[in-house]
Amino acid sequence: MAPRQAFLAMTLKSLLLSSDDKTVRVLRRVLSDLEIGVEHCSNSDDVVRRITRRRFEAIIVDCCDPQASGDVLRAAKAAPVNKRALSIVLVESQVGLKGGFDMGAHFVLHKPLTVERAKSSFRAVRALMKRERRLQLRVPVQIPLECIGTSRYQAKTLDVCEGGMAIEFKGRRSKESVLRFRFELPGSADKFEVWGEMAWEGSADRAGVRFKDLTPDQHSALRNWLSSQVPDPEPEDPPVACRLNNLSMAGCYLSTASPFPKSTRVILSVRPAGPEIRATGIVRITHAEFGMGVEFLQSSPAEKDQVREMIEALRLSESIEIFVEPDGLDTAALDNASAFVPSTDDPLVKLFHQKADLPADAFLQQMQLCQLQESR
Repeated sequence: MAPRQAFLAMTLKSLLLSSDDKTVRVLRRVLSDLEIGVEHCSNSDDVVRRITRRRFEAIIVDCCDPQASGDVLRAAKAAPVNKRALSIVLVESQVGLKGGFDMGAHFVLHKPLTVERAKSSFRAVRALMKRERRLQLRVPVQIPLECIGTSRYQAKTLDVCEGGMAIEFKGRRSKESVLRFRFELPGSADKFEVWGEMAWEGSADRAGVRFKDLTPDQHSALRNWLSSQVPDPEPEDPPVACRLNNLSMAGCYLSTASPFPKSTRVILSVRPAGPEIRATGIVRITHAEFGMGVEFLQSSPAEKDQVREMIEALRLSESIEIFVEPDGLDTAALDNASAFVPSTDDPLVKLFHQKADLPADAFLQQMQLCQLQESR
């Protein structure tokens, strides 16, 4: 089996820390049904040893000891092999959502767990685990590049993934951290002109580049090309179907039993009578089994146009179903989650920021109160 094919054929792997037999039984059944492998540990020292040696797509921590649970999640983020692993924390009511997120969790579930409740939550988690793994898939390929900064010079790629590329410069003189790159994907008519920033720099004029502000069309073209290089690509999970609960010019709150974790980049689509309409966003607040608050991404003219079309379609038919699929974790949002400040005065997005620690029912009341005040 070719390396790329073997990579995609691997079972999704999770690591579970829990000393609660009932919780372990429930999660073993749920994860097995969802085709997610699980390794179980009953003490934090064992978990930390495994985290430093093997890759997992998810780290699940049963929070009996908040201090030990926080240490495990910090160890996972510090381990290069598991830096992007999803962290799920199971909490008792006295710890609550805030306690779980304060430990560094991406997703918080309340105990006691039932099979159906856990399965609803982990469906979304599995889709994101798959997406994250595909984002890390690198295709070895040599593509000529033109690099444009204060001067112009040539380079070639060593490998390419959805988030960036490793490159080798030819006669690089300046050490700029941000450059513009021009290239064509082999066998494709798509010509790319993108901005990139240096993620790392090695010897012999080699460096890692992280793409900045890809347009939706560029992102889609790159994803399709990468998929074409894999003999048997792993199928994506179907999008999560949601119902619109609240809508503003900058965001929306969607009701669903399978919300995505906070800081997940998402692609939203609606299918009215005409062509499908798509927009991008980021999950700012999530309530397990209840819903999620999404802020629309509008940093480019193309994104603004997509959001405007989406809002018009939703206002014409508020009962329309919205489909949401993950597009990976926003690592910048994760690293600065506690410092998140809304980029807009939009009341709904501000509510996502100011009331993120409330339980679902209390948050819904606040959202309804906000709507009443706006309508007066």
